[in-house]
Amino acid sequence: MAIKVLVVDDSALMRALLTEIIGSEPDLKVVGSAPDPLVAREMIKTLNPDVLTLDVEMPRMDGLDFLRRLMRLRPMPVIMISSLTERGSQATLQALEIGAVDFVPKPRVDLGGGLAAYAEEICEKIRAAYGARLRLPSPQTGEASSASGGTVPRPALRPIATSAAIGGSRLPVDRPIFIGASTGGTEAIRDVLMGLPEDCPPILMVQHMPEAFTPSFAKRLDSSCAMQVKEAEDGEKAKPGVAYLAPGHSHLSVKKTAAGLVCQLAQSEPVNRHRPSVDVLFQSAAEELGRRALGVILTGMGKDGAKGMLAMRQAGAWTIGQDQASCVVYGMPREAAVIGAVEEVAALQDIAGRVLARLRT
Repeated sequence: MAIKVLVVDDSALMRALLTEIIGSEPDLKVVGSAPDPLVAREMIKTLNPDVLTLDVEMPRMDGLDFLRRLMRLRPMPVIMISSLTERGSQATLQALEIGAVDFVPKPRVDLGGGLAAYAEEICEKIRAAYGARLRLPSPQTGEASSASGGTVPRPALRPIATSAAIGGSRLPVDRPIFIGASTGGTEAIRDVLMGLPEDCPPILMVQHMPEAFTPSFAKRLDSSCAMQVKEAEDGEKAKPGVAYLAPGHSHLSVKKTAAGLVCQLAQSEPVNRHRPSVDVLFQSAAEELGRRALGVILTGMGKDGAKGMLAMRQAGAWTIGQDQASCVVYGMPREAAVIGAVEEVAALQDIAGRVLARLRT
């Protein structure tokens, strides 16, 4: 049976484009399209769609307000359709926090031959959203939280603290932590970082995300976490107490030099159809650091990061993967586990604690 999709967008052109793209797939069916949330609300009642695509900026009712009400009253998988602007990126990150499964940028007018790749991305994300575990809002906070019926538990927010306050001793600063994530990863990465102290070893991260969104994501993490979070810059030294996010336009890797561990950026070809790629980061960790590295693979669709994590483990690094029950999409951690790349498996709320425990061994 085909996955039923409702398209919600104030642009008639976008509604037509999305309807054509989605409707061309045999396993997907557009059951309706709505120009605003108020019309969409009635169509949801009568059409009972499986997945919703939702424009971030909507007339009559803001897309975020509609999403909040939807996730409280009639939870369902939602993919946000976002403009490539700073305002659009900030709203999209807020939507993911509220409970949206994923997002797709609006296509550029000059997309041309890239339309096929854009169409493939949308359809893949709809399929992933259909099987995703939802993060439902808490009635008290409005943030995604634990609930029954196939939802993902949200770890309680931890107070900012030093490693001495958490565990009674300072952490070694020469054991960098490498993190990779995709679908559901914006919130998963935040949850892990919020469980780590401000004097942590350097953290290097890849989240599959377009370049227009990574600056806002880094700023959002920086405002929430004990450590500093920033986009990585080519040639900068990786310092303790700082988490470096791969910018959306480049692969991130590391190089061990006489001056210390250095970030390297490269706009080379995508790996596993991604740039930045988790495999690129993890492979460099295996080659440059061996057993000194720690690898973490979080929720996401696809298999990016599995082979790189296997290389890390074979080089002596400790590796951990998020478990199925706490993943929004159990793709990347599953692929890593299947090939033997994961040494430990843990729920999202336990990963920071396991990392800290390993750092102290």
